[in-house]
Amino acid sequence: MTTRGPSKAAGRDDGVEEALRAAIRDVPDFPTPGILFKDVTPVLADPHLFLATTRAMAEPFAGLGVTHVAGVESRGFIFGAPVAQHLASAFVPVRKKGKLPARTVAVEYALEYGVATLELHADAFQQGAKVLLVDDVLATGGTAAAACALVERIGGTVVGCSFLVALSFLPGEKAMSGRRTHSLVIY
Repeated sequence: MTTRGPSKAAGRDDGVEEALRAAIRDVPDFPTPGILFKDVTPVLADPHLFLATTRAMAEPFAGLGVTHVAGVESRGFIFGAPVAQHLASAFVPVRKKGKLPARTVAVEYALEYGVATLELHADAFQQGAKVLLVDDVLATGGTAAAACALVERIGGTVVGCSFLVALSFLPGEKAMSGRRTHSLVIY
């Protein structure tokens, strides 16, 4: 189940999607020619919008018993930690290979031109933990799908995935089919 846009609690639309669309800037030809990069750093520069954004990212998952929020390196850390606070949950970083100091569990996944590896601490949570995955952008879905597989490999249950932005012209939603996902802004 994929939901779009900020949640409308009690029939209220707080204007978060509109404010996000105004704040997120397009940067052409970054990081390579032909790419139109969605820069979310202006959201971070506005403390009121940043707070409203993380609240809106958490809201659809309130009441699901989320015990842990897993934020994907690196912007998933920025949004995931405050989402965890909104949900009164623990925060777990999903890191690139070699960045965590204790024993880890890893998953490799395909990139367009190679492979990458994500890791979690082996003791990141107890068996049966209810985990919400958070990242800034859902594009091809490869990283998010790999992170979900990693959470499940160490015994967690992914109750959903929350994204700031989803790029509808890329196959991210298809890669996440069968998972509860929510994106605040769809391009």
